[in-house]
Amino acid sequence: MQWTKVLGLGLGAAALLGLGIILGHFAIPKKANSLAPQDLDLEILETVMGQLDAHRIRENLRELSREPHLASSPRDEDLVQLLLQRWKDPESGLDSAEASTYEVLLSFPSQEQPNVVDIVGPTGGIIHSCHRTEENVTGEQGGPDVVQPYAAYAPSGTPQGLLVYANRGAEEDFKELQTQGIKLEGTIALTRYGGVGRGAKAVNAAKHGVAGVLVYTDPADINDGLSSPDETFPNSWYLPPSGVERGSYYEYFGDPLTPYLPAVPSSFRVDLANVSGFPPIPTQPIGFQDARDLLCNLNGTLAPATWQGALGCHYRLGPGFRPDGDFPADSQVNVSVYNRLELRNSSNVLGIIRGAVEPDRYVLYGNHRDSWVHGAVDPSSGTAVLLELSRVLGTLLKKGTWRPRRSIVFASWGAEEFGLIGSTEFTEEFFNKLQERTVAYINVDISVFANATLRVQGTPPVQSVVFSATKEIRSPGPGDLSIYDNWIRYFNRSSPVYGLVPSLGSLGAGSDYAPFVHFLGISSMDIAYTYDRSKTSARIYPTYHTAFDTFDYVDKFLDPGFSSHQAVARTAGSVILRLSDSFFLPLKVSDYSETLRSFLQAAQQDLGALLEQHSISLGPLVTAVEKFEAEAAALGQRISTLQKGSPDPLQVRMLNDQLMLLERTFLNPRAFPEERYYSHVLWAPRTGSVVTFPGLSNACSRARDTASGSEAWAEVQRQLSIVVTALEGAAATLRPVADL
Repeated sequence: MQWTKVLGLGLGAAALLGLGIILGHFAIPKKANSLAPQDLDLEILETVMGQLDAHRIRENLRELSREPHLASSPRDEDLVQLLLQRWKDPESGLDSAEASTYEVLLSFPSQEQPNVVDIVGPTGGIIHSCHRTEENVTGEQGGPDVVQPYAAYAPSGTPQGLLVYANRGAEEDFKELQTQGIKLEGTIALTRYGGVGRGAKAVNAAKHGVAGVLVYTDPADINDGLSSPDETFPNSWYLPPSGVERGSYYEYFGDPLTPYLPAVPSSFRVDLANVSGFPPIPTQPIGFQDARDLLCNLNGTLAPATWQGALGCHYRLGPGFRPDGDFPADSQVNVSVYNRLELRNSSNVLGIIRGAVEPDRYVLYGNHRDSWVHGAVDPSSGTAVLLELSRVLGTLLKKGTWRPRRSIVFASWGAEEFGLIGSTEFTEEFFNKLQERTVAYINVDISVFANATLRVQGTPPVQSVVFSATKEIRSPGPGDLSIYDNWIRYFNRSSPVYGLVPSLGSLGAGSDYAPFVHFLGISSMDIAYTYDRSKTSARIYPTYHTAFDTFDYVDKFLDPGFSSHQAVARTAGSVILRLSDSFFLPLKVSDYSETLRSFLQAAQQDLGALLEQHSISLGPLVTAVEKFEAEAAALGQRISTLQKGSPDPLQVRMLNDQLMLLERTFLNPRAFPEERYYSHVLWAPRTGSVVTFPGLSNACSRARDTASGSEAWAEVQRQLSIVVTALEGAAATLRPVADL
């Protein structure tokens, strides 16, 4: 394992100093300015909606995805300069734009010694080799800048052993193999994507003595069962047989060497030998054409029905190959991984529009820039929208037609694919400032998965502003439905308050919103267009993280005409204007009451009897939820009353701060000591089966089979107290400011 320092430190220090000056600069009004009641201008909103151009988004995407742009590569740096050029344009630029550089630890395959997967015969000779690269079906998969498929951060090594099939690589999958009498020590495990995270597959395998891991995408999970070349790209949107999903196998997010610290020259760095979160054993992804050669020749017991896939054979568990197959029965699989770690410079780019009245309140809009290969969908579809939205707003700004009430910060994050690195380093460096001043974070990573409907994930307070925006925008396609009305056809829920409404998904850690919501406690959302779930079972768009994610793929199959890209731009643009210009912030904290009530009911129904057996009462939790509901309703009533009159702007500012800061009250940095960066007591990872407060659910799951008085039940009580304290603190935050 090599650790190479590639670029110097001075540039990063200078850029970060400049960024700090910019953020501080825009927190101070240019001249004395009262908190005037500037409000959302509907004419400006209509102008922005009309000027967002699908053709321009298409041309943005063509340029952005023209070449591969792996994080820290020369092309990635070219795109940094493109963003700076656009955001400094005299006719359509922003108030300022700056690139900031962090020196971070990334992982790459060796160019001199490629990773290989071979079948080794009884005499030690190689009798079969898996493909090292993807098939060059359009002329774009064979370029010199196309990185070979690899598992980022997997250690180097050359393990060799009998092959076993371990389904999705979950802990229970390896236990099932042991139940079947299979000895896992020294084997190579073939796993498929899905079920658990990439890195977890290797972690789980290593616990059971497995020496190396292979990962593939099964056509049943991504292609609706289709697998022949004439059924896949470039003839359809489905993944070709040689397609290989790259990805980071690092279990955390942020720079691995500087947890909780920005990766700047002055920061302490963990010794490489003490870094946690990397896969413990060599791991390599392969295409399903190679997986077919391996899996369809396996010996052993027939795999369970739920483990079967669409490779055209009966999946068996192994170990080793069957005697009547294509390889000698005692052949072994060798996995040779030569990845190396390198310190590289990676840049964020920030473009800022200074607020006219409240420049110290920030509405952040972000999208990452780096990709594994061409990345037309992930992430360039989002960057194409980002550039068009900033162009339209920048043009109005330069003409003197408009300036927002609050500051708008556009961000292009670097090195997201390696573990949300750029956004995490930014939140670490400006932690206090962002917590004090950020109204909301809007994330548009993949703007278009497909062209059926909008899909939004977010924390409950953003639901109202998204609904308001989408009700006013026409949905793409035939008919006269709004985006809201089309959305409700595909994703909906029954609300006890509103009736049938579109459903917002919750935010996990799949994109750059993660550090904002989990680490900073900022109300956040992720916006995209996606596919009709009734027409495909694909877990994500099929060419995800492969060399087939190209401009032509988007142009031909995902969004011909780019009307869905335009719909996302309009939705995001409307949300930005409503958050940055509205006199009263359009964050509705009472919408949290539904979430808290549903969590409480789940705890009562599914955990109540168990807790009573161990003398643990949910009474304090019931009281805390009721307090929150009452205070949220009272705050909503005070806002409604003020909106009918001519309120003092300072009074409105205080109310807005209550709305903005509510999300922070759910943070407890000591709640989940085993989870890095996760401190939000409502949205931390949930491993327990009960859909309730995650800390309580997880603790009960671990304690269920232990005796009263055990440490596990003490942890249940601790987690219950953490939730109650957070809810009581949230309720207190919503009371009139003068009330302590």
